[in-house]
This record gives sequence, structure tokens and C-alpha cells, in this order.
Amino acid sequence: MHPVAEFPAARAGALSFLLTDIDDTLTTDGRLGADAYRALERLEKAGVAVVPVTGRPAGWCDLVARFWPVAAVVGENGAFYFRYDRKAHKMTRMFWTDRATIDFARARLATLAVEITTQVPGVAVSADQAFRIADLAIDYREDVAPLPHMAAERVVALLEAAGANAKISSIHVNGWFGDFDKLSMTKVLFAEVFAIDIEKSLDRIAFIGDSPNDGPMFAFFPLAVGVANIREFAADLATPPSYVTDAASGAGFVEFAEHLLASPYRTTSAGD
Repeated sequence: MHPVAEFPAARAGALSFLLTDIDDTLTTDGRLGADAYRALERLEKAGVAVVPVTGRPAGWCDLVARFWPVAAVVGENGAFYFRYDRKAHKMTRMFWTDRATIDFARARLATLAVEITTQVPGVAVSADQAFRIADLAIDYREDVAPLPHMAAERVVALLEAAGANAKISSIHVNGWFGDFDKLSMTKVLFAEVFAIDIEKSLDRIAFIGDSPNDGPMFAFFPLAVGVANIREFAADLATPPSYVTDAASGAGFVEFAEHLLASPYRTTSAGD
């Protein structure tokens, strides 16, 4: 991983989209700081469309799409995308699969939740589970006493043994049934909403994240960045991001945003 200061200025100036994880990438210790939110606004003013790509639930993503200065949001590790048209006052919600399939999967995940919380001491069903539609989030570091990485790996093993997909984030282990992930739904979003073939536009898109559930994005995007806390999970990444910030979490996001905005090749002002 190269220091983010080495991210080429010409590419920084040419970026049209910044995809970003939320937890421990935009946020710090569970909160969205003023500097990080201001960075979102400055990027928007500078012509960089920001798209959060997160494991957080549908209920949260509805708010993010409506109230944050973002172009759209991909949630629950790729189960859906939401986009709010502010001029038309209309929300578009696109899910990877139909509601009947989602409901069947939810029932299976509910059974797994009982098994996991029984077999792995200290974990709990995430407090945000009530706002989820398509996946199960098992908390191992957010509202429970922080557990060692091996606890998260045990949760992954139980999910995978049941035929589910599983990814570790900085706070949760997410499990779901279906062939989607963050990258697959991001491709759908770009094709349907922005009329862009991502495969042909990699020089216009960057991604920034912090944990193993960002792995598909790190592997796919040449202009991928990790905030400094990605180093904690380096051993779990088949392909690390190309660049890494000096600062962790939200401060790392701000660091990268400032690097993009400072590019002499950027023609649109970020404002104040």
C-alpha cells in the first residue's frame, strides 16, 4: 500500500465518483464528525459524486440517501441501492432479488442468529437488525464488549457452514443468502442510474474503506484507498488497497478528500 500522498494528482483531478464505506471510514468511534460531513459537502460542490457502499441497514440507508450530500447509497453489503431525486422528491429502491426470496432468507437467518449467539460467547444480534431487510448483522465490537478477531471468524464459519455468505466489518459480521456483494450492486447502480459501465470507467472512480467486507472493492478498483485502520485487517485481505492514509477512520477520509480537492487538475471549486 502506497501513502495516499502518492495518489496521482492528475487522477485525483479527473475523479467523478468516490465510493466510500461508512463505519470506521467516514465515522470515528461510531460518530460522523463535522469534518467528515463537511468533506462530503465539499466533494459534492467540486463535482465528485459520493456514494456510500455500506453494510448498514435499509432503514439507515433511506436516511443517508435523503439527508446526506450523496448521489446514492448501496446498503446491506449489496442487497440494494437507494437513490433520492431531490427535484422530483422521489426515492428509488432497487433490490437484488424479489421480496419473497428475501423473506425466505430472513427466516433462515433468524434461525442462524439464535444458533450463533448461543455458540459464540459475547456476540449479539446487532442493535440495528430491526432496520435490516436482507441480511443478518452479528455484533462483535459495536455495542458489546470488544471481542478478539477469532470470535468474528467463528461467526463466519457458522454462517458459511449453513450456506450463507459472510463478511467481517470493523464492528459486525454480516451474513446473507444470495449472490450479491458490495461490488455487484455497485455495478448495477452505475449501469441503471448513471448509465456508466464501471469496467470502462475505472480512471473516474475511487473507493475508500477499512475492513475485509470491502475486499471485493479493493480488488476491483485500481484507485482503492484504505484508511489507516485497514492495517488491522491486512492479513484478511487477498488484495489490499493500492493506497493508505496516514490518519485513521474519519480523519483518514478527510485526508483523502483534501488530497482530491487540492489537485491542480480539478476544474470545479469545492467552495468553503
